[in-house]
Amino acid sequence: MGVSGHRLLADAGAVAESVDQALDRIGRGSALVAVSSLAEGADRIVAARVLARGGGLEVVLPLPVDDYATDFADAGSREEFTALLAAADPVTVVPPDPGDPSREAAYARAGSAVLETCDVLLALWDGAPAHGRGGTAEVVAEARLTGRRVEVVTVERAP
Repeated sequence: MGVSGHRLLADAGAVAESVDQALDRIGRGSALVAVSSLAEGADRIVAARVLARGGGLEVVLPLPVDDYATDFADAGSREEFTALLAAADPVTVVPPDPGDPSREAAYARAGSAVLETCDVLLALWDGAPAHGRGGTAEVVAEARLTGRRVEVVTVERAP
């Protein structure tokens, strides 16, 4: 199960409850494997909920670990990332595109790589258009275009 979602969520506790309900629908008693980039917010909530159920975690990073970690808000966030990363197997870093080495392109490539490895996409999304390449709206559109099942948990972004 691939994961995509917003980083800043208005009510992370309510989102976690909604994720549990979505996991019940998706897994129906079987152990799930989340494929995630472990971004702050949605990705980490899903990863933690899947691990709490005894499921697995595969990580697809857009950038090398140390570089990617500079995108996180603070030391606590980097510690949470490191702890989840330690629980993952495998961890893959998407190779850079020499034609477009930008961070935005790296995030878009990682979103595509997550989709390539999953049967279903769990999207924690407010339904709004993407704010940039590799955003949740773009990943959802790509999943639908390729015929992947998409399970949406409607969320509200934090202001």
